[in-house]
Amino acid sequence: MTAPTEAADQTAADPSARIEVLLVGMNGDLRGKMIPLKAEDKVWKNTVRLPASTQSLDIWGDDNDDITKISLTLGDPDGICTPDRNSLTTLPWGPAGSKQVLATMHTLSGEPHFVCPRAILANVMKRFEEKGLTPVVATELEFYVMEPDFRETGVPMPPKALVMNGEVEGYQLYDMRATAAMEDFLDTVRGYCDEMGLPADATTAEFGPGQFEVNLLHKPDAMAAADDCIYLKRVVDFAARRHGFKATCMAKPYGDHAGSGMHVHASIIDGQGRNILDAKGGDPVKLKSITAGMLKSMQDAQLIFAPFANSYRRFQPGSFAPDKIDWGFGNRGTAIRIPDKDGPAARIEHRVAGADANPHLLLAAILGGILLGLEEDLDPGQVTTPDSAPENPDMLTYDFLTAVERFRSSAFISDVFGAEYQRIYGDTKRKEAMAYLRTVSSFDYQTYLPRI
Repeated sequence: MTAPTEAADQTAADPSARIEVLLVGMNGDLRGKMIPLKAEDKVWKNTVRLPASTQSLDIWGDDNDDITKISLTLGDPDGICTPDRNSLTTLPWGPAGSKQVLATMHTLSGEPHFVCPRAILANVMKRFEEKGLTPVVATELEFYVMEPDFRETGVPMPPKALVMNGEVEGYQLYDMRATAAMEDFLDTVRGYCDEMGLPADATTAEFGPGQFEVNLLHKPDAMAAADDCIYLKRVVDFAARRHGFKATCMAKPYGDHAGSGMHVHASIIDGQGRNILDAKGGDPVKLKSITAGMLKSMQDAQLIFAPFANSYRRFQPGSFAPDKIDWGFGNRGTAIRIPDKDGPAARIEHRVAGADANPHLLLAAILGGILLGLEEDLDPGQVTTPDSAPENPDMLTYDFLTAVERFRSSAFISDVFGAEYQRIYGDTKRKEAMAYLRTVSSFDYQTYLPRI
């Protein structure tokens, strides 16, 4: 992205201008500090601190010290918020001259903290660097826009601009009338992206009412690609607020409409800039081998791709959210799709993750699966085509708790994320899954109470 520098002239800045130092939390949430722009130097001198437990807060904001043992057990020690200059950009919705920057949590002794998602992704990227390889990554983010009164009504509702005679008129997939009806909001999204230097490409209307997708262009830097994606989520949120809407990356906000996914495209280039996944000009076995690596690790990593109870409502048979562990050439129904196998654009598309996934943890998991296929020659098994498919394929789970237990016991997860992060993330998510199971829903009351 095109970022301002800390040395930029601040004479035109609003007196209330600020720089926001942001940490990526376990759930893809952004937490941090707001520093007056006149005190920006302290950001670059690494004097901004927050408790390390900030990055292990659960979905309710609880530090779960009984699980993590990194909060009050240790006296809730600070970590150093080390800013990444590559992520420095403007803050379009803030006072003139305001900025934002993503930071990696470091210990007071200067080591990247094991609980920081950006540090986890950096460790995976280092393993590619040691092989003389560079992942080239792009993300596609789907999200819903809705009326802001869901807390009062108890249910989400599509934007009124998309409703006629009390109903949403049909499916809006690729319908330019839907993008025209939301033009002001989408123009704001585009404007914010342009100002921040985010490589936003195509914007399309998706299946659901008020559902849209924004594609980000590929980058030969997985950290920058993850940063772009999490910034895009922030852009969509603040653009929606500006226009009186609520935007959500919740995987399945409507039971009877499509869920929101986050698709990831990836290729691998070597030191000479050649795409090693190119079946003709590269290594002809690697494309299938890395596909097999991602398939092999998919069940263990599903908790990263689907991190919440609601995430599992998205996996529906016969939908574009895959429920089988399969692959295909150009097949949008498979978990791993290969859009191109020949030439410099040869790549894989990982289609499992929901829009609610943490982009940094997501890329760490996908790249970890790719590493499996780079380090040994693996066979992905029978390809899925319109005419044939593997019999009795392995399945993704529909159950949150099952995904948690697979994650907690996985050697692959321990290798990619570290044993301590595996424990903290897995145990925190297990607490969330148990809370979900204990909750008696309106479905229970409406279905079972009058009949049993």
